Amino acid sequence: MPHLDTLKKHAKQLVRWHRDGDPTVCEKIRLALPRYAQMSDVQILAAKFTLAEAQEIIARDHGSETWAALKSGAEPAEDTTRWAMPRPILGISEPTLFVSDVTATVAFFETVLGFKVAYLYGDPPFYGMVLRDGARINLRYVGEPVFAPDVRERQGLMGAAISVENPKALYLEFKAAGASFYQDFRKRPWGSQGFAVRDPDGNLIDFGGLR
Repeated sequence: MPHLDTLKKHAKQLVRWHRDGDPTVCEKIRLALPRYAQMSDVQILAAKFTLAEAQEIIARDHGSETWAALKSGAEPAEDTTRWAMPRPILGISEPTLFVSDVTATVAFFETVLGFKVAYLYGDPPFYGMVLRDGARINLRYVGEPVFAPDVRERQGLMGAAISVENPKALYLEFKAAGASFYQDFRKRPWGSQGFAVRDPDGNLIDFGGLR
C-alpha cells in the first residue's frame, strides 16, 4: 500500500478535480459513495464534495471501510471481487470537429455557446479542446474541405451530439447569443427534445435531452 502521505494527496486531488468541474471524477464518486449513486454528473459536480468523502473513497480503494481504519492499519475488508475481472467502464466521449480556423472557432464556442478553453496547441493553434460542464469537444485544423459542399445540411450530418438537462433553456440562451440554428427547438419523434446549431465552418452540433 502507498505511504499515507501519498494517499492524502490522492484524496486532495479528487477534491480538486470535483471543484474544477472535471466530469471524469463523477463515476468514481458515484460507485464509491451510496448517496451519489442516483445522481447525474451535473448533480454530482454541483453537490458539496468534502475531503472526508474523498478520503473514504481512497480508503475503499485500498480495502478499508473507513479512512480511520486505513490510518490505523486495520485489516482490510474482504475483497469479494479479487478473482473477477473488473467491469469495463467507458469514459467521456470527445468528438472532434474539423475547422479552418481554430482561433475563430474557439471564439464562437466561448461567446455564443458559453464554452471555455481547456487547452490550445500550436502557434497559431491547430488543435485544442473546449468544454462546458461535462461536454468536451476537440477542434482540429484542416486546410482543405473535409465534406462535399452542403452535404452536412442536406443529410443532417451531426459532428457532435451533446446530452442536455433542460434543453429549452439552453436553446433560449443560444438564441439570445445569436447562434445559427440548423434545427430550432422541437420535440423529436422518439420522445426527446432538442435543437442543432452550426459552427462557423458549418459543422452541425446537436443538443438534446428527455426534458
